[in-house]
Amino acid sequence: MPLQPKRVKYRKNQRGMIRGVANRGNYVAFGEYGLMAMEPAVIPARAIEAARVVCSRFLGSEGRYWVRIFPHKGFTATAAETRMGKGKGDVEYWAAIVKPGTILFEIGGVGEDVAREAFRRQAGKLPVKVRMVKRRATV
Repeated sequence: MPLQPKRVKYRKNQRGMIRGVANRGNYVAFGEYGLMAMEPAVIPARAIEAARVVCSRFLGSEGRYWVRIFPHKGFTATAAETRMGKGKGDVEYWAAIVKPGTILFEIGGVGEDVAREAFRRQAGKLPVKVRMVKRRATV
């Protein structure tokens, strides 16, 4: 079942614009390898779930993975062939707003080649250009 918030302050929100680069969630915090977004994007909950399932099935019981994004924003749509006016449509789907540099997923406890293959499979499910990054060495 796709992710969505339990409750929101406002049922319908405005579209907004995605500007700038990520200054939060932009480093590998939990695992050894991360999947970083290279462009601004709206990632639907269904895409996040599809990428999560692909990673889960590929890794099996070895290693661990983390999903670092959550679909907080609802997107509305009006029914097809509806006349103009009559207000805003109902929430159709939930999506995560992602800026360039945001870490989408992380993997730990596996080798680099395994992580690279898992991320390659996940990248096919996501509507954004991504690249694999490693955790910075802490001294």
